[in-house]
Amino acid sequence: MIRTATPEDIPALHALVRELAAYEKALDEVVASEEQLRRALFGDRPAAYAHVATADDDNGEVIGFALWFLNFSTWRGVHGIYLEDLYVRPERRGGGHGKALLAELARICVERGYERLEWSVLDWNAPSIAFYESLGARPQDEWTVYRLTDGALASLGGGGTH
Repeated sequence: MIRTATPEDIPALHALVRELAAYEKALDEVVASEEQLRRALFGDRPAAYAHVATADDDNGEVIGFALWFLNFSTWRGVHGIYLEDLYVRPERRGGGHGKALLAELARICVERGYERLEWSVLDWNAPSIAFYESLGARPQDEWTVYRLTDGALASLGGGGTH
């Protein structure tokens, strides 16, 4: 079952974020707290949105999630969805939960007139790449992602002109 996340899902979402980071060999980089997730998803001005996959049994345990935000294409003139994280617990993979999460985001795009659903995947993550390509997604390998964080971000942000 796929549903929109609720504030009650924050502990499960936080745990899944940590599991995803461990899978991606970057657990030490996770500094986000449950409260930060709560504010980002359910504060006065939400910056992100989430959907959860729940177990098909009676307890409805959260076993996966998709966390996303809106982006904008100047070339197309409309919003799109950027999928920040998609994760299903390893023991629950193969049950269609990941596909159902992506299908829900695709449905939102179609319903709202968004023309892109985009995400990044680690180059070494062959199972995910194969899964995404099986759905018709194609890599945008002419683009390279750049990122400013920590000291470099502070240096540029603190020394720039307004």
